[in-house]
Amino acid sequence: MVSKGPVTMFLCLLFGDFTRGASTQQAFRVEPDNITVLEGAVALLQCVVDNPSGVIQWVKDGLLLGPDTNIPGFPRYSMMGDPSKGEWHHLRIVGSRLADDGEYECQAGRSEESPGIVSHMALLSVLVPPKTPAFKEYEANSTVTWVAGMEYKVTCSVEDAKPAAEISFSKGGSPLPDVSHQVHSGSNEKLSSTVAVLRVTPQSLDNGKRLVCAATNEAVSASVVAGFTMNILFPPQPPTIEGYKRPEIKAGETLKLTCISLSGNPLATLQWLKNGNVVSTSWETEDVSGASRSLLTLSIKPEDNGAQLHCEAMNQVSPLPLVASVTLRVVFLPTEVSIVGSSSTPENKQISLSCSTTPSNPPVQLRWWLGWRELTTTEVTVTEAAHGGTVTVSNLTHVARREENGLPLTCEAFSEVMLFTRSTSLPLSVQYPPQKVWIEAPPPDSQFRAGTKDTKSLKEGTQVASGKIVSKELILTTSPSDNLAIYRCNASNGGKSPALTAQTRLHVQFPPIDVKITTMAKEVRRGQTLTLTCITGSSNPFATLAWFKDAEKLKGVDLGQKPAEFGGLSTSGKVTLVVSSSDNGLRVTCQAYSSILAEAVNTFYKLNILYPPEFSSKQPAVAQGVEHGAVELPLHVSANPPELSCSWSFRGEVLKPEGSPRHHLRAGGSLAIWNLSRADMGQYRARCQNPEGQNETHLHLDVHYAPSIRSLGDPVYVDLGATAELVCIADANPTPAGMFQWTWLGTEERSLEELELEPEASGAVGRLRIRGARQAQAGLYECRVDNGLPPQARGSARLIVRFKPEIEKGMGLGKVAMPGDGSSPVTLQCRAQGVPSVKFSWEKNGAALHPDNPRYTERTWHEGAWHSSTLTIANVSAMHDYATFTCRASNALGTDKLDIQLLSTSPPEPPTGLKVVSVTHNSATLEWIPGFDGGLPQRFRIRYHWPGTPSALYMDVFPAQTPAFTLMGLSPATPYSIGVSAYNTLGESTQGPSITITTAELPLEEPPVVEPEVSQTEAPSWPPALTGGLSALGALLLFSNAALLTCLLRQHQTRAGVQEEAKERRKPSAGNDYSSGEAVNPAAWQTLLDSYSERSAPSGGSSMGTWPGYVPSHEYQPRLPPHPKRAVGETDASTTDSGFPARWLGPSGPHEYEDVMEPGVYEELGALHLRATAPLSPGALPCLADVDTYPWRGWSLAGSAEPLRIYDQVADTPPPGADEGLPFELRGELV
Repeated sequence: MVSKGPVTMFLCLLFGDFTRGASTQQAFRVEPDNITVLEGAVALLQCVVDNPSGVIQWVKDGLLLGPDTNIPGFPRYSMMGDPSKGEWHHLRIVGSRLADDGEYECQAGRSEESPGIVSHMALLSVLVPPKTPAFKEYEANSTVTWVAGMEYKVTCSVEDAKPAAEISFSKGGSPLPDVSHQVHSGSNEKLSSTVAVLRVTPQSLDNGKRLVCAATNEAVSASVVAGFTMNILFPPQPPTIEGYKRPEIKAGETLKLTCISLSGNPLATLQWLKNGNVVSTSWETEDVSGASRSLLTLSIKPEDNGAQLHCEAMNQVSPLPLVASVTLRVVFLPTEVSIVGSSSTPENKQISLSCSTTPSNPPVQLRWWLGWRELTTTEVTVTEAAHGGTVTVSNLTHVARREENGLPLTCEAFSEVMLFTRSTSLPLSVQYPPQKVWIEAPPPDSQFRAGTKDTKSLKEGTQVASGKIVSKELILTTSPSDNLAIYRCNASNGGKSPALTAQTRLHVQFPPIDVKITTMAKEVRRGQTLTLTCITGSSNPFATLAWFKDAEKLKGVDLGQKPAEFGGLSTSGKVTLVVSSSDNGLRVTCQAYSSILAEAVNTFYKLNILYPPEFSSKQPAVAQGVEHGAVELPLHVSANPPELSCSWSFRGEVLKPEGSPRHHLRAGGSLAIWNLSRADMGQYRARCQNPEGQNETHLHLDVHYAPSIRSLGDPVYVDLGATAELVCIADANPTPAGMFQWTWLGTEERSLEELELEPEASGAVGRLRIRGARQAQAGLYECRVDNGLPPQARGSARLIVRFKPEIEKGMGLGKVAMPGDGSSPVTLQCRAQGVPSVKFSWEKNGAALHPDNPRYTERTWHEGAWHSSTLTIANVSAMHDYATFTCRASNALGTDKLDIQLLSTSPPEPPTGLKVVSVTHNSATLEWIPGFDGGLPQRFRIRYHWPGTPSALYMDVFPAQTPAFTLMGLSPATPYSIGVSAYNTLGESTQGPSITITTAELPLEEPPVVEPEVSQTEAPSWPPALTGGLSALGALLLFSNAALLTCLLRQHQTRAGVQEEAKERRKPSAGNDYSSGEAVNPAAWQTLLDSYSERSAPSGGSSMGTWPGYVPSHEYQPRLPPHPKRAVGETDASTTDSGFPARWLGPSGPHEYEDVMEPGVYEELGALHLRATAPLSPGALPCLADVDTYPWRGWSLAGSAEPLRIYDQVADTPPPGADEGLPFELRGELV
């Protein structure tokens, strides 16, 4: 049989080549090229085959689409063209989508006339236009307020474009530089999202301009834009003052000044200040001209001299007020000129008088006149006075002569610049002795003040003689009646008769005897004119009148003087007033003042002004109360006559306190309200009247009450990454800052700062702003409102963060292993998070599962944000069910998918992530991540060695399935290379990457190891019989090695023949069935298999997993000491290199399952999941002529050019207990 194989194969190959050369071969005339289309457009991939004889179909990303013109499962795909020209297989895709983006091949299957051909790969690239740009910090098409000169960050993002969008910024149509870009993946791995950041410093010229973010890529011809209008705040220009043109202004004039400030956004607010005090806060704005104006009107007074007038302009972005100022220079004249000092002096004596003026600006000059002669013996001084004025003082010294007695002594104030003059005068009185010494008496013009004593008169009853002179004094206390009275002195003695007579007349100065005020008006009302007349009694000299209203000096009219009794004069004057209600009860005083006597006599007239009710400036406009409490609305009103009546009204209805349980009228008109409610809040009107009329005022009652929540949106939905607000609207008064408090009511205590939430409040509205919403922020939030009045108000709202589905992925979720003998079901599980509710769909190898298929049962349930779906496959079949199942979880926000490979049970995959947890001087603790267990319970084996050892040592991990182990018995300060592998009942995995560690030094505190002393003795001598036995054993070993080498050579030759026969049997014929009954193209079938293998590549645990707690009794073993690795070719009598007992591999006839299986099907599937990972060494087998015996399950012959595609390789009669390590459903043979 071995000798016939090569001859038969040679004849078949020769006949095949001859036949093929004689037929026409199929070939590509046009192969597909790379094309690029816009999303939604029609894509056409061309493929033209000359002499087509096989089945023509397309491959998309390794998936065969089938030969039908209308491709099943792909309604937008179709093959088109002219069949007569070989063009019927162009691939036309209508409404291209991103899912169509991929690699495409055109395949022509094998036929009897021609082998299969495959075109080169063509790429279909679908371009996706960018979405409308979105701003992170601002809202599109809004007006954004910025401050000029400050830097702002503008983030513009464009989602899901292909290729990535290019973003640019422009301001008022002008492009902006210095834009940073960042591109990251979009919602799909083929899409890109671009984020651009612009840092811009706006200027005042940018006000009103539009900032635009534009996005473009190859898929659009015009940029997609979004923007907002900039409202730039900038300070105004410094103000200017107009209207002050002259360098000085006279007191009494009216001054009008205008302050103008240009530009600014917003326009400037203006105010006037005089000497630092605000005098005007009114201004006007002109939006067209962009200016603010303020008019100030002043009535100039002397006090305004030197006053500083400031105009301040500012707006909300001005760091400091901008100021323009002027200094007033006011010219004013002195109001009085007065002389201080006595003008009476003895003859030839020097008198000293002082003349002074009231303040003036500029200063005036003073000069003295005696009669019509100017006196020059003066000393003038000018001193500063209030309000920048000056006081001029002139001191006069003069020697009085007899002839000057009685002349007027005048002080004149004048200003040549102002054309001003004002003077005051008094008579000069010069005293000299009488010519006839008959009586010593004051001169006739001497003045005496009433009430003083005259010490120069004769003293009654006492005569003093001095030589020939006799004198007598008379002491008088003067009174007004003594003025101009004649006193006669009669001197006589007994020797001479008649008596000698001398007389004198006294001049007595006295103030007004009385002062009276009279008026003609009987009743005076507010706004009327009242004239008061003041008449003084006799006085010497005459008095001057001055009028005062309280402390205010009034300007009166002098009516002159009239002679009165006692030789004095009576002075009259009047004053006219326009009275107001504030004058009622005030006193108008008439003061009669004698400057010579420096004495004044006063009287007053009390004003009785009739007026209707008036409300005081202290009348409050607002009153406050607390709900359920009491409040009094005060009323500060005055009237004359004071008898008045008051009434209150609220919302147009007159309140009637009489008999009312809540409203009470107090004395003075105040209104008391008991048991307040918020309905009492509002405007109250008080109306009062008396015989003179009526008046009213308004008072707003502000009722404070505890808060209540009027509105709290629940629930609030927000998309993941978007911005949302929880809005809490309260009804409360007052609404202080900090009234709203937000609390997260989750199971854990987390602050708003940890949740990155931003609470805001404006009046009675509290907001909790969520920016860039995350799943961790979802939950129940409490809004607590406290305005200081108990009780607090509480309400809760739920924040629901919507996000696209996220399927739970990880180790053990991407693969499921189950025997494919059609006897057992399997359940594939898919679990996803998502809001709103998630819907699941299942696919098999990219094609949707039909819901009516009885072999597949889908079940879905929901638990909060988690959603689960299971797919149960009944009677798993290797031919029908070993495939990639795709679970798709979808909601309105997106889709996620998980590929789950359903495989046959197999040896496990190698562990990964080996790492060292801790190292001591004699141990090392290791951890690793288990790989896919192949659907069976797996165990782990540690391999380690150190320098100088001939082979590695192995240690099995116990307990089983534990991904951690402490390796003991290591040597101190020694480097070790350590690796780990996994094994189950079907075989052992390859070893994962190894790591190198070095153990620690031996601790110093440990006592040194004392080796036992060995006595120095002579080497033992061997018995002769033992020496002969060992020699015979060595010869036997040499003979057995020679026999084993001969056997190995024969095995190698025999196995080569067996492999050639197996290849002949496996050649598929043209009659092999495809699933649809059509001929199978081996090239296309191999493409499908390779694609399947690539998709099965990612590692992961099996959903079947291991059976927790399932450890067969024969597998339970205590920790074993490590066993050294055997050298190459070394065997054991009881085991083979495969690790199985040699008795399991006893001789048996060939058992090829092609004889009992469907032709061609299990051959190909064997390459997917039954290929051996660790071959048996043929040297471990007995040297038998029948070499077609197959090793144990899961293993193939090493060294074969191609592994035999056998569905399963099992010994015909496995030994007892060989299946004990397998679950029950895996035991036995497949027949």
